[in-house]
Amino acid sequence: MTNTNKTYKIILSGGGTGGHIYPAVAIANELKSRFPNAEFLFVGAKGRMEMDKVPQAGYKIIGLWISGIQRELTLKNLSFPFKLISSLWKSRQIITEFKPDVVIGTGGFASGPLLQIATSKGIPSLIQEQNSYPGITNKLLAKKADKICVAYDGLERFFPKDKIIKTGNPVRADLLHIAKKRDDAFGKFSLEKDKKTILVLGGSLGARRINELIEKELDFLLTHNIQVIWQCGKLYYDKYKIYGNTKNIQVHAFINDMAYVYAAADIIISRAGAISVSELCIVGKPVIFIPSPNVAEDHQAKNAQAIVDEDAAILITENDLEVDFQNKFTQLIIAPEKQQMLGDNIKKLAMVDATTHIADEVELLLNKSNK
Repeated sequence: MTNTNKTYKIILSGGGTGGHIYPAVAIANELKSRFPNAEFLFVGAKGRMEMDKVPQAGYKIIGLWISGIQRELTLKNLSFPFKLISSLWKSRQIITEFKPDVVIGTGGFASGPLLQIATSKGIPSLIQEQNSYPGITNKLLAKKADKICVAYDGLERFFPKDKIIKTGNPVRADLLHIAKKRDDAFGKFSLEKDKKTILVLGGSLGARRINELIEKELDFLLTHNIQVIWQCGKLYYDKYKIYGNTKNIQVHAFINDMAYVYAAADIIISRAGAISVSELCIVGKPVIFIPSPNVAEDHQAKNAQAIVDEDAAILITENDLEVDFQNKFTQLIIAPEKQQMLGDNIKKLAMVDATTHIADEVELLLNKSNK
C-alpha cells in the first residue's frame, strides 16, 4: 500500500486549452484526496489559460516560455528553437529544485520539455492522452513514459502497446448525477418545461462557425417550439448578446454551472474536443457534433466519428452545415425515439471512473519509486 501520510511531490504539466488543463486538475484533486500531505506543482505555458485556471483551482503553477510550431510558414516559427532550449533549461531547474516523486503530463506544449527532462532523470512518468488521435507532444514522449492512460481503442498505432491503459478521460464529478438536478435547472435558467431545450456549446472562447450557424438558423430553430441556451464564448459575446433579447433565446459568454445546463438540455450541439466528448458520454443526451477543422491532425472529427460509429451521435462537418443542418436537426427533433436511442447509446460509452483509475496508476508508480 502507498503511504497516505507521506509528503509526496507531484508535478502535473499540460495546457494551452481546457482539454489539457481540466484533466490535470481533476487528477490532482483525486490524488490530493488520497494524499492530503502531498505537494503539487503545475507547469504550463506562459500567457496561456492555465496560468489563470490552475491558481483558481487552488494550485501553484510555473510558466515556461514555450509554444507550438505553426503549421503554416510564419516568422513565429523562428523563435521556436530558442523557446525550446529555454523551456528545457527551466524544466531542469524546476525538477532539480522540486524533486518530484512522479510527473504527469496531460498534453500541450509545456508538458514536452518538462517530461523530457523528468524521464531523462529516471523520474516515474505518466501521460494522459485525451484524444483518439494523439498530439505530437505525447507521441514524442511515449517511448520514455512509464504509463500512457488513454480514452480510445486503437492507440497502439501511436504508443507502445505494453504501456497503454484504457482509463477514459477525467471529467467533473458533478456531472455524474445530473438527472437529479433537472428540476432545479429549469428554475436556475428560467426555462419552460413544455419546450425542448437546445444547448449550443463552442468552448470557453467560442466557435466562430457554430455561432454563425446559430445566428443564421435562429428563426428556423424557433419554428420547432424550442428554447435555446447558447454559449457563444467570450470572444464573441459582444457580437451575439443582442439575441438574448429574443424570447426563448439565452446567450451566455461562458456557463459556470455546466452540470445544471446539461441537466436542462434535451439536445446538445457541440464541438468535439476530447473532454467535451467524454463529458457528453456521461451526460447521456442526444448530440450533434460539429468538429473544429482547425485542430492538429483533424482530431475532433476523429473523436466525433468514434462516437458516431457506435450509433451514439450525429456528425455534421463545417463544410456540410449549409446543406445538412436543417434536415438532420429536423429529423432529430421530431423523433423522440431517435433522441432516446442516441442518448442511451452515448451513455454506454461513458467511462465514469476515469479519474480514479488514472490515480490508481499514479499510486502504482509511487509504490515502485519508493521501494
